[in-house]
Formats: sequence, C-alpha cells, structure tokens
Amino acid sequence: MSSPHDFDFLHGDWRVLNRRRTDFLDPDSDWEEFPATNRCWPLFDGAANLDEIDMPHLSAKGATLRLFDRESGRWSLNWASSRTGTLFPPVVGQFTEGHGEFYGDDTHAGKDVRVRFVWSDVSDAGARWEQAFSLDGGGTWLTNWVMEFTRAS
Repeated sequence: MSSPHDFDFLHGDWRVLNRRRTDFLDPDSDWEEFPATNRCWPLFDGAANLDEIDMPHLSAKGATLRLFDRESGRWSLNWASSRTGTLFPPVVGQFTEGHGEFYGDDTHAGKDVRVRFVWSDVSDAGARWEQAFSLDGGGTWLTNWVMEFTRAS
C-alpha cells in the first residue's frame, strides 16, 4: 500500500546515468547514454516532494512535483521541462512492496501515447526509473528512457 513517505528515499543529491532512445516511438532506434545530477527535497512533511534534474548533454533541466493524495492513496507525478516551459500531463499511481507504477496519457510527435513510469530497485543508495510509451492503450509498451540513480557523496 502506498504511503506519504514512498518517495523519502529520493530526498537529497544524486548522480544519474541516463539511457534513452533517440526516437521514443521506434523500437529499432539507437540508445544514447549521458550523465546528469539530481536534487530532491521534501514538502508537506513528506507527502510531496520536488526535484530538479540537470542534463547538460540535452542543454536542459527538468523538474518533478510529486503529490500524495491522502484520500485515494495514490501519487501524481507532474513533470516540467526547461526546454518547453510547460507542465506535462501527470502520471498517477502507487507503490506496492517497493515497486512504483504510474500511468497517464500524453502526446508525443503528434501521436496519442499512454505513459508508464516505473520506480524499482529502491534503496538509500540507489534507484531505477524507467519510462515507456504505448500506442495501443497499454497493450504493448516500448521502454524509451531509463535512469539509474546513485547517491552522491
């Protein structure tokens, strides 16, 4: 069951190894790899947090506001990019036994996509995040971005 403290592991400073497809919708596209740094801090006594990721390779930064809805027991993850200055539609979901899955709807390259974020391998020293898109409403998924978080010393 999810709780307001599911994302407490993320508070602090991180080194992030990114792997992402050069074309998010093409399963045959190449993968590119690049480093980033991330800082996350709690809000609302842990029932929310905000992070900023700095990705010099992309000449971009991103921010995520995570909010725990106490009534539904679910989290909304709200992403914004410095490239566009816009807030993307949220993904919503929960953690079960240390594994978080979050879903939402968006568009990419003019196509409607179902979005899935997965948080796994969560510990005080590291975590894994991955993003996948579906063009068939969640029938099949294409993982297009993976981040491996390692605690910065």
